Amino acid sequence: MDINPHATSQPGGDDGDAFAGLNDDAGSPLANELIETERKRRALEAAEFPIPSSTRIFAVSNQKGGVGKTTTSVNVAAALAQRGANVLVIDADPQGNASTALGVEHHEGTPSIYDVLLDDTPMARVAQRSKDIPSLWCIPATIDLAGADIELVSVVRREFRLHDALHELLEGPGKNLDYIFIDCPPSLGLLTLNAMVVAQEVLIPIQCEYYALEGLTQLIKTVDMVRKHLNKGLTLSTIVLTMYDARTNLAREVAGEVRGHFPSQTLETTIPRSVRVSEAPSFGRTVITHDPHSSGAVAYLAVAKEIAERGAPHQQEAGSR
Repeated sequence: MDINPHATSQPGGDDGDAFAGLNDDAGSPLANELIETERKRRALEAAEFPIPSSTRIFAVSNQKGGVGKTTTSVNVAAALAQRGANVLVIDADPQGNASTALGVEHHEGTPSIYDVLLDDTPMARVAQRSKDIPSLWCIPATIDLAGADIELVSVVRREFRLHDALHELLEGPGKNLDYIFIDCPPSLGLLTLNAMVVAQEVLIPIQCEYYALEGLTQLIKTVDMVRKHLNKGLTLSTIVLTMYDARTNLAREVAGEVRGHFPSQTLETTIPRSVRVSEAPSFGRTVITHDPHSSGAVAYLAVAKEIAERGAPHQQEAGSR
């Protein structure tokens, strides 16, 4: 794992007028939406994404499945890496979907996060560089991880296995990392607990559907428990609203309820339903590289910009003094 600071990637160049053929349809809702999406993309491409003064570590968690947790992890990571940051994604979900989306090997027998947690293998030995974005790395998950929650029960310092391994990385070959995103499994077991013990921030994707807030109370209780007993620096810093459809009253009501309960944590940008976002992993890519002009890619780029501009909570406090 060879990490070089900030010079490994450049934002994609202008691909020309993506909508030259829409002139005849000007004024139609679809044409207007596409043109507005392209305007946003170009504005974001021209914007500056601040680099944090120290490594920011996120646990991306929600025990409810199907909310866009892995999709958010890999696409925010890819967006930040594409804009010049050095980013590591740790796939801590036995399903290995983050590994698939980033196009890294994760078949049975591949050195993975399982070896790090159970066999003390250094992270630098299992990290793989993304083929699409040179400043993006992934520590993959394999099927071996499925039994890790049970195997970790009898291990010494079981809640700190990821903490110890990651800090060893940050003191050595990973010292120039700007962001680390840990994609947690859809549960509150020892894998998620390990992520929260080492993380500084928790990022929660919330689907704009009927059961959006179901289980959120328990997740927040877990964050509070970890903060009280294991990691005093842990903060619920970011909530991302996913699968948002502005045409439905339900989506607007859910978004309003989440913003009412968590006004400072909820990002302004919402992630729309997008076929491009859903199909990108089947090509071993994130939507950021699969179709950068799509509404989903532009939305995740905007989310990445908000996260970068907000900064870590402790950095915000330092800046205000």
